[in-house]
Amino acid sequence: MTPAVHVDDAWFDLVPLAMLEFNEHGKVIRSNAALTSLLGHPVKAGASLSHAGAALQRLCGWDAPLTLLALGPEDGPLSGQAAVPKQNGNGLGKLLCSQVWNQAHADTSRPRRFLCSIQEERSLPTPSAHIPSTIQTSADKALSQEQLLHELSTILDSTPAGIAYMRGDVVLRCNRRFERMLGLTPGTTAGQRIDTLLTHDPRINRVMTQSTTELKNGGQFESELEIVVPGQHARWYGLSLRRIGESTTPMEVIAVLSDITRIRAQQAQLHALGRDRDLMFSLSGVGIAFVRDSSIQSANPALSHLIGDESGSLVGKTLTSLYATEIDTNSEPDVMSVLRSLGHWQGERALRHRRGTALWAEVALRLVNPHRPEEGFIASFVNVDDRHRAEQNLTLQADRTRAILDSVFVGIVTLDSQGIAWMNRSARRMFAGDLADFVGQPLSTVATSDIDHPFRMTDYLDHLQDGQTHTFECQVVGRDGRVFWVVGNAVVTYGEFNQRHITYALLDIDRRRQAEAQTAEAQATLQRIIEMAPMAITLMDAKSLKVLESNQAASAFLHMDASKALGKAPEELFDTNRARMLRADMLASLDNGQSVHREYTVAGKVAAQIWDVNYLPLNKEGQAIDQLLLVATDVSEQRKAEQARLDAAIAQREMLVKEVHHRIKNNLQGVAGLLQQIAVRKPEMASAIAEVVGQVQAIAQVYGLQVGAGGPLHLKNVIEAITNSVQRTFGRPITLTFEGVNAPDWLLPEAESIPIALSLNELLTNAHKHGNHSAPLSCLVQSDEAQVSIELRNHGQLPDGFNLARVPGGVSGLGLVRALLPRRSSKFTLTQDGEQVLTRIELVPPGINLPPTPHVSGAASGHQIALWPQ
Repeated sequence: MTPAVHVDDAWFDLVPLAMLEFNEHGKVIRSNAALTSLLGHPVKAGASLSHAGAALQRLCGWDAPLTLLALGPEDGPLSGQAAVPKQNGNGLGKLLCSQVWNQAHADTSRPRRFLCSIQEERSLPTPSAHIPSTIQTSADKALSQEQLLHELSTILDSTPAGIAYMRGDVVLRCNRRFERMLGLTPGTTAGQRIDTLLTHDPRINRVMTQSTTELKNGGQFESELEIVVPGQHARWYGLSLRRIGESTTPMEVIAVLSDITRIRAQQAQLHALGRDRDLMFSLSGVGIAFVRDSSIQSANPALSHLIGDESGSLVGKTLTSLYATEIDTNSEPDVMSVLRSLGHWQGERALRHRRGTALWAEVALRLVNPHRPEEGFIASFVNVDDRHRAEQNLTLQADRTRAILDSVFVGIVTLDSQGIAWMNRSARRMFAGDLADFVGQPLSTVATSDIDHPFRMTDYLDHLQDGQTHTFECQVVGRDGRVFWVVGNAVVTYGEFNQRHITYALLDIDRRRQAEAQTAEAQATLQRIIEMAPMAITLMDAKSLKVLESNQAASAFLHMDASKALGKAPEELFDTNRARMLRADMLASLDNGQSVHREYTVAGKVAAQIWDVNYLPLNKEGQAIDQLLLVATDVSEQRKAEQARLDAAIAQREMLVKEVHHRIKNNLQGVAGLLQQIAVRKPEMASAIAEVVGQVQAIAQVYGLQVGAGGPLHLKNVIEAITNSVQRTFGRPITLTFEGVNAPDWLLPEAESIPIALSLNELLTNAHKHGNHSAPLSCLVQSDEAQVSIELRNHGQLPDGFNLARVPGGVSGLGLVRALLPRRSSKFTLTQDGEQVLTRIELVPPGINLPPTPHVSGAASGHQIALWPQ
């Protein structure tokens, strides 16, 4: 009986013999590469032999399935033969013969499997359309068992795997590779016990013992072990054991040894690389993430720490969710397009920190496989937020500096190795052009044709150290053709890589030069004017008060020839009293630093002489006063004429004012009389008309007081006139009291007399209307040196929550009072004082004034009149 043939996976694809495995349903389990090469096309796993070609069915015995299915595991192989046509389909190509074995399997519930081996018998010439009957007869001949065993032995010896066939622990057959792997002498292994052969390394025995149980239960065992062969290095082998048949006493086993030493070494290297990668991945300060299918597959702790997400929950998020897109100007489709085309991308992106702020990072993206972008990419993040903010601050500082330089009136021009790099607004205005007109041009483009022009001959710059300056004056030409003078400083600075930068600060002095020339001309003209002026002009030293210069008209004021007064002090020019008075006024002007105006009257032999004198301190800008200018004009005749005109005007005005006031009073009283007549005819309007009559009479009282008086009115007279008018109108007594020694002295300006009179009339009228009519009204006037207060009291009650500030303005009542009283010089209050309502008006200057105190001399800046003998 012939044992069933089993082919291990380790060498199924390596044997040069074409082999095909299928089950009892005709489903192909597997086929090797040799079968594809022999047939010219592959036979895929899962295909059905029922749909295969007739030649393959005959070779596998599927053309007679009953005969095939009757083949048992212990039976000999079923032989077959078939002719395969050429690949182009013209004629017969070759004759193939085959052998089919039934493979025993421990699990009888699974479909039976058959193994078919195919080889070429002989090549055929191109025949006619039908196969001769002799070929069919030859196909029925079976290959001998010895020939098949010889072929299998040859195949097994050529395979790189060690293969042995054992029964129990006795090796029945093995290939040379199996012996060399175990360090055995070739040809001495068959028929010996495995434990006797491997006495130098009993580990394989332990593995064999361990595998016995698993082979009995499952029929297959796989393991990896390290074997040390004497005189050789230890090597790793993969051991695969498969039981043949169902018998376990003794158990037949196919053992396959595969040298996996190189694989183990590679695995060790990969493990070390993986460990190093994990170590670098976890300990690196650079944030790293692996991204595939637009989502993060893994990320190191540094990336979580970078964006403040200490929970480490970045896996599954999209990479774009890390970016602060509101300030990040990078377009994600553009970034991914560059990444797919170049395999890498690098730039700066704004990351969204957990605290809500943006954090800038340098991002580098690189594909794992440049040829397969779908395999994902590695993203690394380096924190550059401090550098980015520093650059922003530098840019902002540079912009601010340029904005400041744009606001100055000095032209600023910066030059680099290419020429003009930047110009401020003043320089652009100075050269009459825009920045684009000058960028990259040498500064000599605005120079004149002078060969030694400092913009053209710049040798002086080579001798300047970092930060040193060179000052010059020259003429420049603007784009509009204007030629003007500038004074400038050239500053040399050295930047990165020792590059020299030159900055020019230019000030347009063309107007200054013109002004200097005009000033010189003006001084000469002024000197001539001073000499010809009809007024006395004298220039004196501020310290000694000695005369430095004086014109001829000053001789009358000095009472001597002006040329003889040079170098003399006031005491040398005037008598003692006059010199003391002049020196005091001169020192007052010098101390205050302001001009002082005085009028001096000098008694003459015929008539007094009046001099209008002005003292003006002189000093250069930013320096102390060093000179005093005295300008004196004889205004004697002018003052006489002015006084005469003033007296006449005053007399005429007083006469006209008296007449006008008298007529106004009469007219107002006539109006009041007419209104009272209307009130009698129309009683329903009596109340409103009475209020208007009171106001008209108040105004008439003021004008009546002004008849015969000029200027301001006495406050006392106005108050008495208004209270008397109200008493007569309503027939209600009013108690009037004055307190204060100067109460009768206070005066009301003409502009304030009528508003205050109307306000008093309105307040007294309100007190009468809204108070208790049985009780008298009281008016108390208190005064001191600073103010006057008027208090009105009547029995009454203010409404709850009354607020004077909420009373709107109007033409009557409290609104009228608030509108008439002067805001800056009066204060008006209305409060409840027990059972009485207290109304208080406080008046302060300039709404009221005390009469001026007579005095001899004015203030420091006013007039002073003194009589000196001539």
